[in-house]
Amino acid sequence: MLQKLNIGIVGFGCYIPKFRIKIEDIAAANNQNVELLKSALLISEKSVPNKDEDAVTIAVEAAKTAIARAELVPKALENDAKTEDNNSNESVNNFNKTKIGAIYMGSESHPYAVKSSASILGEALGIGNNFTAADLEFACKAGTAALQIVSGMVASGMIKYGLAIGADTSQGAPGDALEYSASAGGAAFIIGKSGKDNNGNEKTAANILYTLSKTTDTPDFWRRNTQKYPTHMGRFTGDEAYFKHVIETTQAMLNETGFKINDFDHVVFHQPNGKFPLSAAKTLGATKEQLKYGIVVHEIGNTYSGSCLLGLTNVLENALPNQRILLTSYGSGSGSDCFVIETTGLLPETQKIGKKLLNHLSNKVYVNYTQYRQMVEMIH
Repeated sequence: MLQKLNIGIVGFGCYIPKFRIKIEDIAAANNQNVELLKSALLISEKSVPNKDEDAVTIAVEAAKTAIARAELVPKALENDAKTEDNNSNESVNNFNKTKIGAIYMGSESHPYAVKSSASILGEALGIGNNFTAADLEFACKAGTAALQIVSGMVASGMIKYGLAIGADTSQGAPGDALEYSASAGGAAFIIGKSGKDNNGNEKTAANILYTLSKTTDTPDFWRRNTQKYPTHMGRFTGDEAYFKHVIETTQAMLNETGFKINDFDHVVFHQPNGKFPLSAAKTLGATKEQLKYGIVVHEIGNTYSGSCLLGLTNVLENALPNQRILLTSYGSGSGSDCFVIETTGLLPETQKIGKKLLNHLSNKVYVNYTQYRQMVEMIH
């Protein structure tokens, strides 16, 4: 049996660029059958980063919302703050972001080959300088890898709070299948110790109960350092890559914890397109109702490291207290991370704060294919 963790999500947030391009506009530019593409991908449009947006700016915006939501938590931690440090400026209404002791950012599109994204993020957020940081890469599961690392550091007592982010401005070569799905967006999570204070107040909006992973050397998708766009193995990215890892990792979690798939109110899988998570859910016995809030790919495309974390954010923004969430990521190369999460009574209060994913979905401006190519070329 897995050891139950004593940590949870203190704050969470997301960001999606407002620009969109419709799949039919990409298909028309490439002289391809749009109806065939739509039925194969189950994506109608995707997000496009502006010329001045990259993975770090996306991460900053997502983290700002996470910090704003975390400001509620000191109501539960007031007693802890007073006993730990009589001079602490952590008060009932002011989450002290300088107590974030680690920033880990997962992305396939870090702006620099040699220059930390996480350090820029910390400076932009005004966290101070007393934190450890690292940039992570593991294709589309780099964000959940960050979540695991930060969770472990908090659980061990190394840090009080940690910030984990998955954000990308993903790449697809003109005319390639990836061009129809590769998009931009990200999500951020502040992790802290779970439980209740002396007054019975919850310390977290949701508790991370368990996590486990599966990793193999499966070359389904890659991009060398000097390459502008990734290479993929077409159909090989399905059965032997995505489905094998997502299904086996999820089944391992169910076996280790004793949960059944119907014990979960919400299920979230990595979303390279609209069909893959639906197929994985069907194999595992999950219902469409369980996937209701966890699938967001149809309107924004595949945000790579942000993909399943955006699904998790949408779930947290709509879930009720005391509901269970099953989250399984996938990253090419290959690996999956699985989490069991349970919401608390504090969640409804955090849901009132900040810009929600649904707000980002409705705030959109369409661009044509020429504008789209100009915008992504500025970044990549």
